[in-house]
Amino acid sequence: MKFKHYINFNGNCKQAFEFYADVFDGTINFSQTWGDTPELNDDDQGCAMPQNWQDKIMHAELQIGENYLLGVDADTQYEVPQGISICINFDSEAQIEAVYQALELDAQMILMPLAETFWAQRFAVLTDKFGVPWKLNLNKS
Repeated sequence: MKFKHYINFNGNCKQAFEFYADVFDGTINFSQTWGDTPELNDDDQGCAMPQNWQDKIMHAELQIGENYLLGVDADTQYEVPQGISICINFDSEAQIEAVYQALELDAQMILMPLAETFWAQRFAVLTDKFGVPWKLNLNKS
């Protein structure tokens, strides 16, 4: 069993996934816009293309090693994430530092800057410029 994290965006999924592909050295395996979807009928409730969103993302998949982030521009279904975050465990200090520096640029909120804690060599909690909450962790050896 593998978990895939599905993130809803409010019109900036493409920009977010391009950013994350760069930050995490990942590959966008699939990306389809709302305009590329086939015509839907009345039985396809919840799947209709939002008005004027032809160029927005209907579904995207970003592979990062053996991990996946999935995304959509959710239009009316979009809500600011609450009560959940994406946690990443890192293998090295250089790796966590690089990711933190990228995610903190234009971050909406930094709840805890990257620092040593009693449980971790390095740990941080922040919400990036796309509104996605992250927890970054490098365990003590």
